[in-house]
Parts: sequence; C-alpha cells; structure tokens
Amino acid sequence: MSTKIHRIKSIADFHKMKGLPAPLHPHISFFDYSKIECSKEINHKNFIFDFYHISCKRSKGTNYKYGQGQYEVGDGVMFFIAPNQVFGIEPIQELASPKSGWVLMIHPDFLWNSSLAKSINRYEFFDYAVNEALYLNPKEEDILRILVENIEQEYHTNLDKFSQGIIISQIETLLNYSERFYERQFITHKKQSHEILTRLEQSLDRYFDDDTLISIGLPTVQIIAAELNLSPVYVSNLLKSLTGLSMQQHIHEKLIAKAKEKLSTTNLTVSEIAYALGFEHSQSFSKLFKNKVGQSPVAFRAGFN
Repeated sequence: MSTKIHRIKSIADFHKMKGLPAPLHPHISFFDYSKIECSKEINHKNFIFDFYHISCKRSKGTNYKYGQGQYEVGDGVMFFIAPNQVFGIEPIQELASPKSGWVLMIHPDFLWNSSLAKSINRYEFFDYAVNEALYLNPKEEDILRILVENIEQEYHTNLDKFSQGIIISQIETLLNYSERFYERQFITHKKQSHEILTRLEQSLDRYFDDDTLISIGLPTVQIIAAELNLSPVYVSNLLKSLTGLSMQQHIHEKLIAKAKEKLSTTNLTVSEIAYALGFEHSQSFSKLFKNKVGQSPVAFRAGFN
C-alpha cells in the first residue's frame, strides 16, 4: 500500500476522482455510497480532505485505516473526518462485495456565518473518531437515515435562500444524535474500555515507579495517549466516563498516592520527594499536596511519627 498522502482540496475534485457528476453546490455534497468507484488503484492510498466528510458505509470487502484503528466495514459504521485529518482505504479481497450507505461532505465555507461554524469544534468525535468509528444499531441507523433523507431532499431541490439554514440545522441534529450514540458506545464497550484503562494504569505506574519523572517531569495526557496509540481527547473522555476524573486529576491522584508512600516510608526530605516526582520547585509540590490532602507534606509525615 502506498504511503503517499493525497490531498483533496475541493468537493468537486473528490467527485471527479470518484467518477461522480459535478456537485450541485461547491461547498456541500450528498450522494449514495454505492455510486462511488472503488478500484484498487484508487483505494490503496492515504488521503487528506480540506472539508468535513461524514459517512455511513457498508462494504465487507474494504478495510478502512481510520486513525489508529483498522475497520472491516459491515453494517452501520459511521466515520467523521475533519479537514486535515489523514485516513486510508485498502481493499481486503479481490472484488469488494456490494456496498451501500451515504456520504455527506461539507466545506467549512458552507457553515460560514452560522452558529455551527463555531460549535462544530465541540463535537469531539471529529478528534477521537479518527480513533474509533461509530457502530450504529438498527434503531440508531433509522434515526440518522431520516435526517440524511431530509438533507438529501433539500440538496436535490432548487437551492434558495432558505436551503443553507435548513441543511445546517439538519446537520447539527445529525451531529447531536451522533454524540449521543458515541456516549452509548462508550458504555457498551466496557470490556474494551477497561482494557484500555488497565494499559493506562500500567503506563502511569512505569512513570511513577522509576526515575522517569526526574528527567521528563509529570506525564501529560499527550504522552500517555501516544503510548496507547490513542488520541488525547479519546483517552480523556474514556477516563472521564469510567472514573469521573479528568486525565490531569487522575495523574494527580497517582502522584499524591506515591507522595504519601514516600513521606510515610522513607527519610527523603520534602524537596527530594518533590524532585523525584518531577517537580522543579518543592513549593509547587507542597501546594498541590496541601490542596489535595488538606495538610502539608510535613504535617502529613508528622502523623506517622
């Protein structure tokens, strides 16, 4: 598979590449996924779009490399791709089985001067969805199908001054439902989620059990997420849903536990403990400790004497 990244700058260019008729509007397109050409020559590539790409696809002969994940697309799998994100497609059998679904592409300019232009960045699955696709159950798929049919109907009518607002409102509703369904997916994927949490704990333990903190300081969510081959936003949301703590709060909990251990079982000074835990200044460590524990490190240690 080629590792070259192909940038698609416009929706019209995408239509041309896939052998589709020219889009009815330069900044938005909706079409039947079964109409897309899927030759092996085209699909063995990585892509970047300059527009949003939302799709629900079924194609059991195609393997999607979506962020850190590999997906053999079955029924009701949704992908959310934001501008400037890399993804890849690769056939996994000689001839792909019949495919179906829909594709909605939106250029950021279409959202200009609308509330969605600002709020679309709050839909975090445009970040972590490049890590985990959305698997729809039949009921969820029916709900979204009604919305996309409304968008399709508006798209194929004569676009007028009301069309943009109507389509944008339907897109926003689509995104809101998708956000709900992702939350459901977090809950139903408990086993996989807890496996990730176990790996996260193991990664943090390695930092706190050796001298790593002395050289690099406290681990960040970016560092831990990279070790897990997951996005920072995905890890943060997963941790929040399972423990109720943010990543920073979780790291601080581990740090305080390790600090308590050192204060109660060693003769290291507070400054030495602070340094061992990645703090440049002992005052910062003491302030955090008192904020979390309710007493200073010295007072805590005194309770064991």
